[in-house]
Amino acid sequence: MRDALPELTKAGVAVIGISPDKVAQQKKFDDKHGLGFPLLSDTDHRIAEAWGVWAEKKMYGKTYMGIVRSAFLVDEKGSIAATGYKISPKNTIPALKEWLAL
Repeated sequence: MRDALPELTKAGVAVIGISPDKVAQQKKFDDKHGLGFPLLSDTDHRIAEAWGVWAEKKMYGKTYMGIVRSAFLVDEKGSIAATGYKISPKNTIPALKEWLAL
């Protein structure tokens, strides 16, 4: 998202990241990677649950709750215009460009 930010901004897209990480962790991540867009902290998972991305996951035979990496395009009226559940970081920008017809 960071690398595509100038093009997205030019297209009128505002980028916002949301994670269950605490604000201090997000700041450290942003300082390291220089994201250039806001990160919102959702430590109680209310946003993740409301958007259907807080789900049961499995790794190495262990079951736990976690974030399903997803991307959403929200239009100027606040409606979800497109969704990408379980989207990989490398596919997020191509999908977004397709959704926006860029």
